[in-house]
Amino acid sequence: MTRQSISLTEPNDTWMKELLNSKEYSSKSEIVNDLIRQARKQQAEIEFIRKKIEAAEKSDFTDMTREEILEEARRRST
Repeated sequence: MTRQSISLTEPNDTWMKELLNSKEYSSKSEIVNDLIRQARKQQAEIEFIRKKIEAAEKSDFTDMTREEILEEARRRST
């Protein structure tokens, strides 16, 4: 495992200390690693959705523009 040194803002340090005091995590390293895992998972999900949207746009399923689709969705939701 690689060791790193990081600087935290006061609010972030306070928040991390609160997590440690609540016994939700056992160390600041565990918190940082969990946050990185969450960010990586979120990034992968966003990329998956982006690829699905691109594929749908290329499939010629509709001739509506994005703006037209959004407007129709807004109308349906009211």
